[in-house]
Amino acid sequence: MAKDRREDILDEAAQGSCKNPESENRRSISRRCFLGTVAGVGGAAMLAGSKKAFGSQEFEGWPDSKGCLTDMTLCVGCRSCEKACNEANNLPKQQPAPFDDKSVFNEKRRPNAKAYTVVNRYENPKDKSPIYRKMQCNHCKEPACATACPIHAYSKTPEGAVFYNEDLCFGCRYCMTACPFYVPSFDYESALEPKIVKCNMCYDRLKKGKMTACAEACPTGAITFGKRTDLITVARERIRKNPDKYVDHIYGEREVGGTNWMYLSGVPFEQLGFPTNLPTTPLVEQTKGFLGAVPVVFAVWPALFGMCYAALRHRTDAEEEGEAKKGKEEKKNG
Repeated sequence: MAKDRREDILDEAAQGSCKNPESENRRSISRRCFLGTVAGVGGAAMLAGSKKAFGSQEFEGWPDSKGCLTDMTLCVGCRSCEKACNEANNLPKQQPAPFDDKSVFNEKRRPNAKAYTVVNRYENPKDKSPIYRKMQCNHCKEPACATACPIHAYSKTPEGAVFYNEDLCFGCRYCMTACPFYVPSFDYESALEPKIVKCNMCYDRLKKGKMTACAEACPTGAITFGKRTDLITVARERIRKNPDKYVDHIYGEREVGGTNWMYLSGVPFEQLGFPTNLPTTPLVEQTKGFLGAVPVVFAVWPALFGMCYAALRHRTDAEEEGEAKKGKEEKKNG
């Protein structure tokens, strides 16, 4: 009986319990309607009893996936990659300053809502010469952000990118905590439309067989795009031929199970701000025991909340579009 009731509640929530929300602003969801729907669905989850919740998926990576290899010994800090990234993603053209402005190197930056990739400058401890490090999402083979997300707004694609679907996100920010590289950033300027922002490895371009915009724009060849397994071969060959030039380590080959964005360096990675105390096993494995012990109501509640939010927002958007279309037709006929 409890199961039948739970299914009825879920069906009702999926269809939408507020057929005709009356509001001066159609984009604002009826608070009473929204909370009522969420409460109902949450109640259904509680009826499930004390079953264990397991929030992770099994990610085995994709053997033919693409990736990028950044050779920091070749980077000259021109910021062409930043410019290309912003253009490809319709981001500000001059943020925080024109892309030829070197004053941005006076402080360390992190990717944010206005720049999915940034370049920072470090001092070479050997000869005080500058070393430049490009930062963006590293696109883990088995992403912790996808494991942490209660409604699976993240997905690991066959092309190699960790794709983020902002239409599913409801702003819980669990991914920000889970990421071992602290990459996902919250767009605080979109308070009414919760959104996490990060590099998607030019996923639209990858699907068309193109390379990432930053790799295409790099004038020195510091960013090499290709099949991940081939990039590892290239990196090992560079280290073998130039043992005095490179640290004997490919960052991202094994960190947290491996990433699709990897690095070569001429100095120890910790001197360039890289986290170097990461395990070689995926963080998914580190969290399985914890996730398996979480009661279902605590794991499911955020997901149900987000699903209801997304469903109701989608309906109000559709109604708004319908009214706009109707208004145009009336104006045309009138």
